[in-house]
Amino acid sequence: MSEPSLNVLHAVRLSGLASEAAVAAATGLPSADVAGALASLTESGLVKQRTGRMSGYSLTAEGRSLHANRVAGALPDGARPAVERAYQAFLPLNSAFKQLCTDWQLRPGPDGADRPNDHADAGYDAAIVDRLGRIHTEISELVAAVATVLPRFGTYPGRFSAALDRLRGGDRSAFARPLSDSYHDVWMQLHEDFLLSLGRGREEADGC
Repeated sequence: MSEPSLNVLHAVRLSGLASEAAVAAATGLPSADVAGALASLTESGLVKQRTGRMSGYSLTAEGRSLHANRVAGALPDGARPAVERAYQAFLPLNSAFKQLCTDWQLRPGPDGADRPNDHADAGYDAAIVDRLGRIHTEISELVAAVATVLPRFGTYPGRFSAALDRLRGGDRSAFARPLSDSYHDVWMQLHEDFLLSLGRGREEADGC
């Protein structure tokens, strides 16, 4: 299997259910190459396409098995120490991002108890977006460094920036809406990519 096809397989694995456009964004490959790879992977029984309201591509059991054997835990020679260091630096950022997501979804009410954030207070939301901007600078620098030893990580900074630009432009769904290439979507894929790249399972220290 070619490296582009493996990258497409990996992108589908990270997303769980991915559109062709989402795979192209995740891999940085041209749309035509992604379409060809998805067609080939589907024909080979490694990927299946779902149609309807929740449409997209997902891995079959055979696809997950092949991914586990060919991609998960497979790092270039000498890359593991750098990826391990980057992941340890990622964990405190992950904790900060989790808190930010909570603050985006909930806010203290008059009685001090948390209540759903109705996003009516523009100042409250703007303060959270400003905090996200600071995390964004750190995570972009961290991931760019990882990309020097593991090139597939090179698409994350641009994807984070695109989501943040949408959010700053008024698209609130760009923060945490599932399956929309939101900031949260990309963050969760990055977290899973770290774990898969290192061939490790999720532990208490890894958080969500």
